[in-house]
Amino acid sequence: MENTDIAHLGAKLPKVVVIGGGTGLSVMLRGLKQKPIDITAIVTVADDGGSSGRLRDELQMPPPGDIRNVLSALANVEPVLSEMLQYRFSSGTGLAGHTLGNLILAALKDISGDFVSGIKELSRVLAVRGRVLPAAHEAIVLKAEMEDGTIIVGESKIPKAGGRIKRVFIDTPGVTPLPEAIEAIGQADGIVFGPGSLYTSILPNLLVPGIPEAIRAAGAPKVYICNVMTQPGETDGYTVSEHVNALADHVGHGLFQYVIVNNSDIPRNVRSLYAEKGADVVKLDLERLNEMNYRIIADELALFQGVLRHDARKLSDHIYRLVEDGMSKKR
Repeated sequence: MENTDIAHLGAKLPKVVVIGGGTGLSVMLRGLKQKPIDITAIVTVADDGGSSGRLRDELQMPPPGDIRNVLSALANVEPVLSEMLQYRFSSGTGLAGHTLGNLILAALKDISGDFVSGIKELSRVLAVRGRVLPAAHEAIVLKAEMEDGTIIVGESKIPKAGGRIKRVFIDTPGVTPLPEAIEAIGQADGIVFGPGSLYTSILPNLLVPGIPEAIRAAGAPKVYICNVMTQPGETDGYTVSEHVNALADHVGHGLFQYVIVNNSDIPRNVRSLYAEKGADVVKLDLERLNEMNYRIIADELALFQGVLRHDARKLSDHIYRLVEDGMSKKR
C-alpha cells in the first residue's frame, strides 16, 4: 500500500464503489487497491459466453467470469495463485475452455449454499482488498434493440450482431439488486463507472432496478471513466459525449458529475493495429461535453504494452483526489 497520509480523514477509510465488469475494470482495480480506501466492486451478471455461459446454463448460477477477474485483481496473494485462478484448460472432455477460477466459484456456490456466500469465501482465501458483489442475486438476460429494429438476445452475441445499437435492456422478470450493493452505494464516499464495455459491462449493472436510484440518492462524487478506444460492434465511431449520452438515454441524466478521459496521442502504428480490428480512438469532443455541464478530467492515460490499457496509477490518483475533495467538503 502507498504511504499516503490519511490521518486527516480519520480512522475510517474512504469507501469507494466501482461499477462495471470486464478487463478494463480489473486493470483499474489493480491500481486502486494500492490506495488507502475501502473498495466495493459491483460486477455485472449478464455474461452468457464461454466458460461463464456454460456454467450459467448447466448449473443455473450467475456467470462467474467477471467476478473472477475482479477477485484476481483485488487479491493479495502470490502471483502464481492469481495465475492459477485465471488458468483456462485447453483440453479435456467437458473441461476444455473452462477457467479454473470459474470452476472454483461454482464449487463454492454449492458448498456455501449460494453464489454470494461463495464469493465471500473465495475473497477470504485470496485476501481480497475490499468486497466483490454481483449486481443481482441471479443471472440476467441482456437484450439489444438494433437501429434496424432487430432484437439480439444475449450479452455475448450483441457485439457480434454487426449493426448499430439503439438500446440494451434486461429481460429477466422480477430481478432485484443485491441488498449489500444498494447499501454500499448509499455509504460510498465515491462512485466510479467503468472503464469497460459501455453496453455489455457497465449498463447491465445500471439497468438492474434500484441501482440507478440508489446512485442518484448518494451524496458522493460520481465519475465515469471513458474508454480509450471504441469497441467494434458496440461503440463504433463514438465520441466521449456519445458514450455519456448513451448512459443518459438508458438511465437518465444526473448519474455522475465527472468524466475522466484520455487526451494522449495514440501512436500511428498502434492505431493501425486497432484499426485492423475495427477500433479507433474515442474522440474527445470537449466543447460538447462542457455544454452538457460535466466536469472533465483529461490526462494522458493510455499505456500500450501489447494492448492499450488505462494507466492504472494515474487513474487511481485522479479517483482518490476526487474522493478526498468530496470528503473535505463534507467536514
